[in-house]
Amino acid sequence: MSLVDAATKPHDRLKAYLDADMEAVNTLIRTRMASEHAPRIPEVTAHLVEAGGKRIRPMMTLAAARMCGYDGADHQKLAATVEFIHTATLLHDDVVDESDQRRGRPTANLLWDNQSSVLVGDYLFSRSFQLMVETGSLRVLDILANASATIAEGEVLQLTAAQSLRTDEAIYTKVIRGKTAALFEAATEVGGVIAGADEVHVAALARYGDALGMSFQIVDDLLDYGGASGAMGKNTGDDFRERKLTLPVIRAVAVASDEERAFWRRVIEKGDQQDGDLEEAMRLMQAHGTLASTRDTALGYADEAKAALAELPAHELRDMLSDLADFVVERVN
Repeated sequence: MSLVDAATKPHDRLKAYLDADMEAVNTLIRTRMASEHAPRIPEVTAHLVEAGGKRIRPMMTLAAARMCGYDGADHQKLAATVEFIHTATLLHDDVVDESDQRRGRPTANLLWDNQSSVLVGDYLFSRSFQLMVETGSLRVLDILANASATIAEGEVLQLTAAQSLRTDEAIYTKVIRGKTAALFEAATEVGGVIAGADEVHVAALARYGDALGMSFQIVDDLLDYGGASGAMGKNTGDDFRERKLTLPVIRAVAVASDEERAFWRRVIEKGDQQDGDLEEAMRLMQAHGTLASTRDTALGYADEAKAALAELPAHELRDMLSDLADFVVERVN
């Protein structure tokens, strides 16, 4: 059966396998996002946390720990930590990007205001650090604190690189490794650490998370030029309208003729976008094969993720995580 079949999607199989753990994580999330004095905090947080996200990052933490033989409960706190960090970054991102849709619903900053989104995001970051400290592991705190700093660094780098045709693949790679892959890497790495796994296995889990995160973000950027709005939870062409230099655009600019470069300069650097420009951008990317080459790059990272997993002992969860790497790229036909 195809991975596209809902019954066989790897994240659904992971969710079923980790059902008891995920219930505990969801309870933790609901409990820790409460606020006695500021009711807007749980209102804003619940709007995003309960909007139907797949919870892939916390499931990766749970799976990594269980795969390494862990039978305690601290991995649940770490999974909730990872979800809080992720949710905080989404709240901040939507303000920075002036987005009005997230996971198919109006963004928090649209329903409330920018101030609420920023401050509630800050609250969730604080909650995440409280949770990770409770595990008593200085190494776990180090990994997740570094990941949080790297995420912020990636977002700032994206700000400085945005809307400039000088942005190249090296800068793009640094941006997505920071804003996306860093948390994927930390999510799997801390699962191995809390389980007391061998160092070679902890390192393999970290490499898996990094490569999966890279593949995930590249596919997300690719879907912006060919995905269905309902499936993505955002509008097709959002990145184009926000003048973001993602990989298929960067590659199209690199091989552009003078006329094509003038087009990219107008729509990206000057922001002078007109009816039909999105279609023209997609035509140019198709003509130069940059959509196909971007998918090949995502496939390469997915293969790296699976190769890292192969260094771990055989386990049903290892197979599911390997299938997850395939599924990430299968989102793009």
